[in-house]
Amino acid sequence: MGSLPNASAAPVGEHGLIRVLIVDDHALVREGTVQLLERESDIAVVGQASTGVQANLLMDRLGMDVLLLDVNLPDISGLEVAKLAAAKHPTIRVLIVSAYDDYAYVAEAIELGVAGYLLKTATGRELVDAVRTVAAGDFVLSGSVAMRFAGRRQPSHGRDEAKLTPREVDILRLIGKGMSNKAIAGSLGLTLRTVEGYVSNVLAKLHVSSRTEAALYALSKHLIPLNEDDE
Repeated sequence: MGSLPNASAAPVGEHGLIRVLIVDDHALVREGTVQLLERESDIAVVGQASTGVQANLLMDRLGMDVLLLDVNLPDISGLEVAKLAAAKHPTIRVLIVSAYDDYAYVAEAIELGVAGYLLKTATGRELVDAVRTVAAGDFVLSGSVAMRFAGRRQPSHGRDEAKLTPREVDILRLIGKGMSNKAIAGSLGLTLRTVEGYVSNVLAKLHVSSRTEAALYALSKHLIPLNEDDE
């Protein structure tokens, strides 16, 4: 069963506090994650859910910064929940925590603009660091997943970031962080039309057909960090 925020949770909206909603159908996983996160003075678990429907309801009712989300839920996929979050609550940073490292799952999650994808084999410290990283606006991808993706495609001749202009490299980095064209425009002080042109140029120069492939390329070339320690 999903639950409402614990009465003992730190106040929602307190300055500097990262508010987290945990969505996983295993009660033991949720309870362990709550205990892990609430040991941190800057993180508060504001709610829990065991299904996608419950998660959707709580997203509408609660203020949160990070949605900690499993892919495998009993009613709808966690990726469908991520789509709902992106459409209805674009300020929520979605961090997938899953047992699945299949290319299709990770690629779809990145295409949806999630803030990170972490495997359930991660340590408690890695999870805490990932929550902080995505809350700060950066992107997180499990190192093992990134290595697999880097080896999945070998760069072709001409698929080289050296051919990108400095501004296009900036755009690629922000694509890799899961930012939308609108968010990139705001971050760099450019018009939306200008950003759209840059994105098209980046995809063409890298010989990729989607933002997902561009993001994975940026990760494989270390144009964006896999975690805070890589910066």
